[in-house]
Amino acid sequence: MTYSYETRIYYQDTDAGGIVYHANYLAIAERARTEALREMGAPHAEMVAQYGVMFVVHRVNLHYQRPARIDEVVRVETEFMEIGGATVTLRQKFLRDSDSLAVLDLALGCARVSDGRATRIPRDWAQRLKI
Repeated sequence: MTYSYETRIYYQDTDAGGIVYHANYLAIAERARTEALREMGAPHAEMVAQYGVMFVVHRVNLHYQRPARIDEVVRVETEFMEIGGATVTLRQKFLRDSDSLAVLDLALGCARVSDGRATRIPRDWAQRLKI
């Protein structure tokens, strides 16, 4: 299933030329992932409160294709690809209408809040994330 998040590009997202600064794609992607998890019934805050675990970015690969510019509306489509014992892999596509702007492939790891060590995704939480 694909989850869609739409946002406008603001001045704070851009460089001096009005183009989205490369690192800000990661911040926009984080907001889109957070909203996707919320739609799936798996919000971050609840995972921390119930189990004392959280998702952390383990690996990221971002392929830039076309620039996003100030005041444009972009859509981020988030697709969960695979769920393992302690990891989740997903793909996020940045789109302006039908133009692909960037593609982000990423792995999230489940970690304990108390010490940051890797741990298995709680069973009922993994069920919420089923593809």
